[in-house]
Formats: sequence, structure tokens, C-alpha cells
Amino acid sequence: MTQNSFVTTDVEKICERKYDFIYNFVNGFAKVKLDGKYGFIDIYGYEITEIKYDYAYDFINGFARVELDDKCGFIDTTGKEITEIKYDEVFDFENGFAIVKLKDKYGFVNSYGNEITKVKYNDVSNFVNGFAIVRINNKLGFINTTGKKITKIKYNNVFDFENGLARVMLKNKCGLIDTNGNEVIPIKYDFIFNFVNGFAIIILDYKYGFIDTNGNEVIRIKYDYAYDFENGFAKVCINNKWGLIDTNGNEVIPIKYDDIDKVVMGITRVKLNGAYQFIDVNSN
Repeated sequence: MTQNSFVTTDVEKICERKYDFIYNFVNGFAKVKLDGKYGFIDIYGYEITEIKYDYAYDFINGFARVELDDKCGFIDTTGKEITEIKYDEVFDFENGFAIVKLKDKYGFVNSYGNEITKVKYNDVSNFVNGFAIVRINNKLGFINTTGKKITKIKYNNVFDFENGLARVMLKNKCGLIDTNGNEVIPIKYDFIFNFVNGFAIIILDYKYGFIDTNGNEVIRIKYDYAYDFENGFAKVCINNKWGLIDTNGNEVIPIKYDDIDKVVMGITRVKLNGAYQFIDVNSN
């Protein structure tokens, strides 16, 4: 498509200017190219920016990345540059914030274009549930949406916050922190899995158990393997034999079967010595 003009459905509004290329509309705006430079038009054909950028990207979540003289920044849907065009690289906005890179360091800007923290981290992740993972050298921690560190940057590995808790690892041990950075579950387990239906599987010395969302070990760490709770029951294994426990840790199906299915409508199927049978867990 060369030497194109843009005509809207409103016949009184016609963009008379000729462009070398008009790209597809994305989120209400189209990128245009003229004499090797880029800008944007709206659905009425009006230029919201000067056609001056060395390159531009489509609008995503209300902002577009633009490049000028080997530097990057953002414009909003009015065409205003909300940041200086000064960064080496910028990334699309997600959850109200965008990652920016300058001199091999990373930071964040908010939707006003303000840096919420100095561009000082070796690596960062996007905000999830109000917190972002940041790295300095080989250590990890979290910042909140004001840019404040809620933890020391000290962990070997961390996972995003879910339901107000985040898994953290230090010296090959795992624990949980809350949104204030407090270690609410001691960093002593070999691993902690995600919470499912109010419980998380924990591993210690190759044995499995469960904690609740308050961090209490509600089911003793003694199983060789365990599955998450579904419909109020979890499959557990000891010495290659399987059974079922309830959320209080009661073994509602003895751990003696070669295999066992999950509970559906109060019924499970078990296998013993090659034979199958169905068991009503509520009457067992």
C-alpha cells in the first residue's frame, strides 16, 4: 500500500495528506509512515502526533512505544510524550506500569510517565497482584507499586504473590512471606507448592504434607507423595500404596491400594491386585 490517503466513514472529514504507508488500526489508532518517519492517526484521520519518530509500535493499554535517535519512550492516546525519549528500551504497559531499561539497568514508570524507582535493577518482572520481582546481582526481592522494597534483596528464588502470600527460597529452602515482607512461614521446607482450595503441599526430607493459608502444618509430613485437595479429599501415597485423606488429615480410604482415582460426586475408583472397585467415600 503506497501513496495512501485515509478516508473515514464521515464524508466531511478526509485526511488529504499522503502517506507512504498506513498500517492497520489497533485499539483506535493507526500507525502511518512518511519519508521514513512514523506517527499516528485516529479513526477520523487526524494526526495525533507529528510524523517524526524513527519507529513506533501499536497502542497497547493506552500507550505506544516510540523511538527517536536510538532512544525510546511512550506517548499516550493524545499524542503526548509521557516520558522523555531517553531509554535504551521500553516494554509495553501491564497492570498500570511499564518496564524501562537504561544503561543495562531496569526500572518502572507509571501511567503518568514517572519513574516509581530508580532504574537500578539487573532485572525485573511485571507487576502481579500489586508486586514486582526485582533482582540485584544474583539476589531477588519484591517492590510494591510505589517502588518501595518490601523485602531485602536476598533470596535465591521467589514466586509471584497469590492470595497475599509469596513463596521465597534461600539456601535451597522454601518459605512464605506476606505483603509486608514478613516471613510468615519459616524458610525450612524443601519446597512449597501453590495453594489449591486452601491448602499447599509441602516437602521436607522427601516427605509430603500440607499447610493451610495461615501456615499451620495441618497434615503431618509423612507421605511419599501427595496430590492437591479436590472436592475435600487428597490422594496420598506411602510405600507405593494409595489412599485418601480429608482436610483434617483423616484417612477416609486406607492407604493400601495400588491406585486410586480422584473423588467425583462422593465416589472414587480403587485398584487392588489388578481388580477395580468403586467406593463411596461418605459411607466408608
